[in-house]
Amino acid sequence: MKLDISTVKGFQDYLPPESLKRAAIKKIVEKYYKLYGFLPVETPLIEFDELMKPESLANEQEDEAVADRFRLQDRGGRNLGLRYEFTFQLARIFKENPNIKLPFKRYQIGENFRDEPIRAGRTRQFTQCDADIVGDPSVNADAECITLVNDILSELNIKEFEIQINNRKLLNAIIESVEIKETKQIMRELDKIEKLGLDTVKANLKKYASSNQIVTLFKLMEKTLEFFKDNAFDGAEELESLIKKCKLYGIKTRFTPSMVRGLGYYTGNIFEFVLQNKKTTLIGGGRYDKTIGKFISKEIPAVGISFSIEALISLCSEELSKLKIETIPEILIISFNQEEEAIKLAKKLRKNNISCSITEGQPSKALDFANAQKIPYAIFLGEEEIEKEKYKLKDMSSGEEKLLSEKQLINKFKNKNI
Repeated sequence: MKLDISTVKGFQDYLPPESLKRAAIKKIVEKYYKLYGFLPVETPLIEFDELMKPESLANEQEDEAVADRFRLQDRGGRNLGLRYEFTFQLARIFKENPNIKLPFKRYQIGENFRDEPIRAGRTRQFTQCDADIVGDPSVNADAECITLVNDILSELNIKEFEIQINNRKLLNAIIESVEIKETKQIMRELDKIEKLGLDTVKANLKKYASSNQIVTLFKLMEKTLEFFKDNAFDGAEELESLIKKCKLYGIKTRFTPSMVRGLGYYTGNIFEFVLQNKKTTLIGGGRYDKTIGKFISKEIPAVGISFSIEALISLCSEELSKLKIETIPEILIISFNQEEEAIKLAKKLRKNNISCSITEGQPSKALDFANAQKIPYAIFLGEEEIEKEKYKLKDMSSGEEKLLSEKQLINKFKNKNI
């Protein structure tokens, strides 16, 4: 049998400069997670399959993410699975660590796996970025998650987006007010509006409701939030409080009553960051108060946001092209039979957080290598430089050369930490 030397479909390698771009995005995301007081958490890639079944979700029904999980067995015949997201693991964490102080603000950036159809921005292994606030029932936590994402996107130069919000309690109340009994099936169809279009969804809804009920449902969803509040629809006041809180942060939101998000999790306010030019959801989140305490028979309030690096890069490639990425190495030390001195210099540079590599041989080949690798600076190190205690620094983009002392050299680069 001929060995197929290629990556598995849905999986891929990331080489420079793409890997450097991904690292730069992660660095910015993690910076803001920490600025907002979130603590890092790491969880296993593999869990018992039982933990991943619909019974572990708030509404005990299977959604696409659960259905698409990778299943496997270990040598003992135990049924296991690859992690398909982070949130369900929080329920296990609180079962095994009941003394965690609340509210608990955690973040996690790592790999998840789903055996699902691939498309632009969606691979079967992806890097997920999550932030969750557990134990805070107030709308302050919801608003903080939205503000956090807003700040991250701002630094990534992603600006053309709209923050759409809704409330699952309110959507339930709207459907029930039309006297449609198949609430979950109606939500499942409404969740397909973006994918299938309004006309197709309306046609599909006829399996669960009459034409008059469907017309009334969509007329209701054209109403303002004030209407729902005045008529005491459940969830309307929560949503109004979120809008007011976001305004305090200087953030504008849009009420979108048809928004559903994952049926298996969300219980209150939900939100999506939608790219206006592509009409595609980039980041989503919401409140899921019935998931974390599932295994300890206790309701623990929780809210969070989630997005993948792959979706960001795929959907916002133009904006992210302006992202400043690290140059590694920043300096190439070209040694002319000065191995000991080259190593001494490299050690001093690295001690000052200056990235460098050493090479020997013909200068023309070394400079060709520096150009090919886009290394911005080269240092020539020969007998003359050692005697003068001066280093010849070459700017590879301009061709300019300068003689610098060790102190001058370090001062030039030490503020550009890798």
